[in-house]
Amino acid sequence: MVERELQNIGADASLLLVDDDEPFLKRLARAMEKRGFETHTAGSVAEGKAIALTRAPAYAVVDLRLEDGNGLDVVEVLREKRPDARIVVLTGYGAIATAVAAVKIGATDYLSKPADANDITAALLADGDDMPPPPENPMSADRVRWEHIQRVYELCDRNVSETARRLNMHRRTLQRILAKRSPK
Repeated sequence: MVERELQNIGADASLLLVDDDEPFLKRLARAMEKRGFETHTAGSVAEGKAIALTRAPAYAVVDLRLEDGNGLDVVEVLREKRPDARIVVLTGYGAIATAVAAVKIGATDYLSKPADANDITAALLADGDDMPPPPENPMSADRVRWEHIQRVYELCDRNVSETARRLNMHRRTLQRILAKRSPK
Protein backbone atom coordinates (compact mmCIF):
# COMPACT_ATOMS: atom_id res chain seq x y z
CA MET A 1 0.00 0.00 0.00
CA VAL A 2 2.83 2.44 0.83
CA GLU A 3 4.40 2.05 -2.65
CA ARG A 4 1.08 2.92 -4.29
CA GLU A 5 0.77 5.97 -2.06
CA LEU A 6 4.28 7.13 -2.96
CA GLN A 7 3.35 7.09 -6.63
CA ASN A 8 0.19 9.15 -6.02
CA ILE A 9 1.90 11.82 -3.89
CA GLY A 10 3.80 13.40 -6.77
CA ALA A 11 7.06 15.34 -6.87
CA ASP A 12 6.18 17.73 -4.05
CA ALA A 13 5.39 15.63 -0.98
CA SER A 14 5.36 18.53 1.51
CA LEU A 15 2.62 18.20 4.12
CA LEU A 16 1.56 20.69 6.79
CA LEU A 17 -0.12 19.22 9.89
CA VAL A 18 -1.87 21.71 12.19
CA ASP A 19 -3.35 20.43 15.46
CA ASP A 20 -3.10 21.54 19.10
CA ASP A 21 -3.25 17.94 20.39
CA GLU A 22 0.51 17.33 20.56
CA PRO A 23 0.50 13.52 21.02
CA PHE A 24 -1.94 13.13 18.09
CA LEU A 25 0.14 15.54 15.99
CA LYS A 26 3.37 13.58 16.61
CA ARG A 27 1.72 10.21 15.86
CA LEU A 28 0.14 11.52 12.68
CA ALA A 29 3.42 13.10 11.54
CA ARG A 30 5.27 9.78 11.98
CA ALA A 31 2.54 7.86 10.16
CA MET A 32 2.48 10.31 7.25
CA GLU A 33 6.29 10.27 6.96
CA LYS A 34 6.11 6.47 6.64
CA ARG A 35 3.71 7.03 3.74
CA GLY A 36 6.24 9.23 1.92
CA PHE A 37 5.25 12.75 2.97
CA GLU A 38 7.71 15.42 4.14
CA THR A 39 5.88 16.70 7.21
CA HIS A 40 5.94 20.09 8.89
CA THR A 41 3.94 20.44 12.11
CA ALA A 42 2.28 23.38 13.80
CA GLY A 43 0.41 23.48 17.10
CA SER A 44 -1.49 26.72 16.55
CA VAL A 45 -3.16 28.92 13.94
CA ALA A 46 -0.25 31.38 14.13
CA GLU A 47 2.37 28.66 13.50
CA GLY A 48 0.27 27.16 10.70
CA LYS A 49 -0.11 30.53 8.97
CA ALA A 50 3.63 31.23 9.29
CA ILE A 51 4.52 27.91 7.64
CA ALA A 52 1.87 28.42 4.94
CA LEU A 53 3.28 31.88 4.14
CA THR A 54 6.96 30.88 4.09
CA ARG A 55 6.80 27.47 2.39
CA ALA A 56 3.28 26.64 1.25
CA PRO A 57 3.01 22.83 1.16
CA ALA A 58 1.30 20.72 -1.50
CA TYR A 59 -0.81 18.99 1.17
CA ALA A 60 -2.27 20.04 4.51
CA VAL A 61 -4.28 18.53 7.35
CA VAL A 62 -5.75 21.22 9.58
CA ASP A 63 -7.76 20.84 12.79
CA LEU A 64 -10.82 23.08 12.80
CA ARG A 65 -10.73 24.23 16.42
CA LEU A 66 -7.40 25.25 17.83
CA GLU A 67 -6.60 26.98 21.11
CA ASP A 68 -5.69 30.27 19.42
CA GLY A 69 -8.45 30.36 16.80
CA ASN A 70 -10.06 28.66 13.85
CA GLY A 71 -8.13 26.33 11.54
CA LEU A 72 -10.06 27.75 8.57
CA ASP A 73 -7.79 30.81 8.86
CA VAL A 74 -4.83 28.56 7.98
CA VAL A 75 -6.82 27.06 5.07
CA GLU A 76 -7.47 30.57 3.68
CA VAL A 77 -3.80 31.58 3.84
CA LEU A 78 -2.68 28.31 2.30
CA ARG A 79 -5.27 28.55 -0.49
CA GLU A 80 -4.04 32.10 -1.32
CA LYS A 81 -0.38 31.05 -1.38
CA ARG A 82 -0.90 27.73 -3.14
CA PRO A 83 -4.20 27.29 -5.00
CA ASP A 84 -3.40 23.70 -6.02
CA ALA A 85 -2.84 22.47 -2.43
CA ARG A 86 -4.92 19.50 -1.26
CA ILE A 87 -6.30 20.36 2.17
CA VAL A 88 -8.19 18.13 4.60
CA VAL A 89 -9.94 19.72 7.59
CA LEU A 90 -10.18 17.53 10.71
CA THR A 91 -12.53 18.13 13.57
CA GLY A 92 -14.06 16.47 16.57
CA TYR A 93 -17.04 18.78 16.19
CA GLY A 94 -18.57 17.49 12.97
CA ALA A 95 -21.42 19.63 11.71
CA ILE A 96 -22.81 20.27 8.24
CA ALA A 97 -22.38 24.05 8.53
CA THR A 98 -18.67 23.82 9.32
CA ALA A 99 -18.14 21.24 6.59
CA VAL A 100 -19.74 23.58 4.05
CA ALA A 101 -17.65 26.52 5.32
CA ALA A 102 -14.44 24.46 5.08
CA VAL A 103 -15.16 23.39 1.50
CA LYS A 104 -16.17 26.92 0.44
CA ILE A 105 -12.89 28.30 1.77
CA GLY A 106 -10.93 25.72 -0.16
CA ALA A 107 -10.65 22.48 1.77
CA THR A 108 -10.53 19.38 -0.41
CA ASP A 109 -12.21 17.18 2.18
CA TYR A 110 -13.54 17.21 5.71
CA LEU A 111 -13.08 14.36 8.19
CA SER A 112 -14.40 13.88 11.70
CA LYS A 113 -12.05 12.78 14.45
CA PRO A 114 -10.96 10.21 15.21
CA ALA A 115 -9.59 9.77 11.71
CA ASP A 116 -6.58 7.53 11.23
CA ALA A 117 -3.65 8.01 8.87
CA ASN A 118 -5.20 5.73 6.24
CA ASP A 119 -8.40 7.80 6.10
CA ILE A 120 -6.40 11.04 5.92
CA THR A 121 -4.06 9.71 3.21
CA ALA A 122 -7.03 8.48 1.16
CA ALA A 123 -8.65 11.92 1.41
CA LEU A 124 -5.42 13.74 0.49
CA LEU A 125 -4.70 11.53 -2.51
CA ALA A 126 -8.26 11.10 -3.86
CA ASP A 127 -8.30 11.81 -7.60
CA GLY A 128 -10.19 14.94 -8.59
CA ASP A 129 -13.84 14.70 -7.67
CA ASP A 130 -13.60 11.05 -6.59
CA MET A 131 -14.64 10.55 -3.02
CA PRO A 132 -12.24 8.55 -0.85
CA PRO A 133 -13.54 5.15 0.18
CA PRO A 134 -15.52 5.06 3.43
CA PRO A 135 -13.54 4.17 6.56
CA GLU A 136 -13.12 0.46 7.16
CA ASN A 137 -14.04 0.66 10.85
CA PRO A 138 -16.31 3.67 11.36
CA MET A 139 -17.50 4.56 14.83
CA SER A 140 -20.87 3.18 15.83
CA ALA A 141 -23.75 5.62 16.26
CA ASP A 142 -23.65 4.96 20.00
CA ARG A 143 -19.95 5.80 20.10
CA VAL A 144 -20.47 9.04 18.11
CA ARG A 145 -23.24 10.07 20.54
CA TRP A 146 -21.06 9.23 23.55
CA GLU A 147 -18.10 11.19 22.09
CA HIS A 148 -20.34 14.22 21.50
CA ILE A 149 -21.70 14.10 25.05
CA GLN A 150 -18.18 13.80 26.47
CA ARG A 151 -16.97 16.75 24.38
CA VAL A 152 -19.83 19.00 25.53
CA TYR A 153 -19.30 17.83 29.13
CA GLU A 154 -15.62 18.85 28.95
CA LEU A 155 -16.47 22.18 27.30
CA CYS A 156 -18.85 22.87 30.20
CA ASP A 157 -15.99 22.26 32.67
CA ARG A 158 -17.52 18.94 33.73
CA ASN A 159 -20.67 20.65 35.00
CA VAL A 160 -23.48 18.09 34.67
CA SER A 161 -26.33 20.59 34.99
CA GLU A 162 -24.92 22.93 32.34
CA THR A 163 -24.12 20.02 30.01
CA ALA A 164 -27.64 18.62 30.39
CA ARG A 165 -29.12 22.05 29.64
CA ARG A 166 -27.00 22.49 26.49
CA LEU A 167 -27.78 18.97 25.28
CA ASN A 168 -31.46 19.45 26.08
CA MET A 169 -31.63 16.29 28.18
CA HIS A 170 -32.62 15.46 31.72
CA ARG A 171 -29.78 15.77 34.23
CA ARG A 172 -30.28 12.24 35.62
CA THR A 173 -30.25 10.75 32.13
CA LEU A 174 -26.95 12.48 31.50
CA GLN A 175 -25.55 11.23 34.82
CA ARG A 176 -26.44 7.64 33.87
CA ILE A 177 -24.74 8.03 30.47
CA LEU A 178 -21.62 9.52 32.05
CA ALA A 179 -21.43 6.69 34.59
CA LYS A 180 -21.26 4.02 31.88
CA ARG A 181 -18.23 2.93 29.90
CA SER A 182 -17.81 4.21 26.36
CA PRO A 183 -19.48 2.07 23.70
CA LYS A 184 -17.35 0.36 21.04
